Amino acid sequence: MNCIIIDDEATARTIIAQLCSQVASLNVVEEFPNAIQAIKYLNQNDVDLIFLDIHMPDFTGFDFIQTLKNPPKIILTTSDSQFAIEAFEYDCIVDYLVKPIELPRFKKAIQKAENTGSNTVESPNPETEGTVSGNDLYVNIDRRLIKIDIPSIYLVEAKGDYIHVKTETQNYTVHSTLKKIEEKLPDSLFLKIHRSYIINVQKIIDIEDNSVLIKKDVIPVSRSNRPELMKRLNLL
Repeated sequence: MNCIIIDDEATARTIIAQLCSQVASLNVVEEFPNAIQAIKYLNQNDVDLIFLDIHMPDFTGFDFIQTLKNPPKIILTTSDSQFAIEAFEYDCIVDYLVKPIELPRFKKAIQKAENTGSNTVESPNPETEGTVSGNDLYVNIDRRLIKIDIPSIYLVEAKGDYIHVKTETQNYTVHSTLKKIEEKLPDSLFLKIHRSYIINVQKIIDIEDNSVLIKKDVIPVSRSNRPELMKRLNLL
């Protein structure tokens, strides 16, 4: 993928370029210290991906996106996590990286961009959705952005228009769908075992017939999901 980097800090541009050099599929064609120069370039050239800083003098990253008629895929790079919900209002944004950016997290963002079939992704509603940063899931509850440690989640249950997220220390109720939350949880830890339940497979205590025990919750396993569950277990 041909990509450009837009960041007013030279050091930040260098770091992102170095990260890009460690991903074979990426080709950095240009770097820009401000959005204006980038707009001029994009008027004459097409790219597949933009690494875009949010905070820049006079012209923010969001201002920049709004000037583009057909924006390519964009990965935001910023030192500020508070704009995560706003960011995902834009269909072209595929991920949100908080500086300092570690290589594993960077590669995960690139994988998201590569796996997106078009230049758009399903964008969450800021009042109802969660966003992911590293090992944390941020959910919007009563206009507050609450951080949940993803590995601490042991069960996600759908009830009507809401989902219940249960963790080691606290439970949360979020206005969303199971499908949308499932997309944000790592496959390595989580598995949907029923149309109403997603579990953390590492938290399973016991399995009997068509149910699993996690903490004090007995969760049904649908017939169609049971084979995948058994594949995930380290059976003796």
